[in-house]
Amino acid sequence: MTADSPDSDASAVRFSERTWTEIEAALEGQTRTAVVAVGSVEQHGPHLPVATDALIGDALAERIAEKLGDALAAPTIRPGCSGHHMEFPGTITIPPETLMDLIRSYCRSLDEHGFEHVVLVPTHGGNFAPVNTVAPELGRELDANVVAVADLRELMELQNEGLREAGVEYEEPVVHAGAVETAVVLAVAEELVRTDELEVGREGEISTARLLSEGFAAITENGVLGDPREGTAEAGAAILERIADAYVERIESEREAV
Repeated sequence: MTADSPDSDASAVRFSERTWTEIEAALEGQTRTAVVAVGSVEQHGPHLPVATDALIGDALAERIAEKLGDALAAPTIRPGCSGHHMEFPGTITIPPETLMDLIRSYCRSLDEHGFEHVVLVPTHGGNFAPVNTVAPELGRELDANVVAVADLRELMELQNEGLREAGVEYEEPVVHAGAVETAVVLAVAEELVRTDELEVGREGEISTARLLSEGFAAITENGVLGDPREGTAEAGAAILERIADAYVERIESEREAV
């Protein structure tokens, strides 16, 4: 099942597909939470589109909103902080300060309209630090409770758990354009995966500090980490489910603590 299939409830929680009157009615009803994914526009190897992190953000935010039951998935923020991918054409990057300003504007707008909780969910590694920096500030400023679900190590562990749950015996120490992300895009937008362009990238342990300081081109010629051939649509669905379940548990705990 893809994110746009008739059996999916995703369209019911998509903020961007509602009119202002429908959003107003939702806020007057039971809707209390907005889920905001923070994605990117950047290279993901020769087989995945540059919108990969945003596509994953859309799908994850929608699943989280569905599971919460009283939430809408706001439009995913794009682009993000992708300077370490700029050697590859198609990447669009913004400074951390710009991303944080954009997040501030998103959260202030949602707060003004009456959302009680705003959940920030980065799906690109370069966005985690800006999200974790700005979220506490916004939490002090706004009436809304701002929840940042932004632990990169935890996310990659959940992604690898999803692979294993789907029977894929493959581990990615650092996730980018390999089995994990290929699997998720196969699950949500299969037509965008260039299956004839699947290429193995850099495998094994990789220094994230080096990736960020020297750039991806210093590590991988094709922009891929891992082996995208290991990804399957079934694994992609399992990955999204595993992350959404874990994140919803965290979000519900944070909301109850307010």
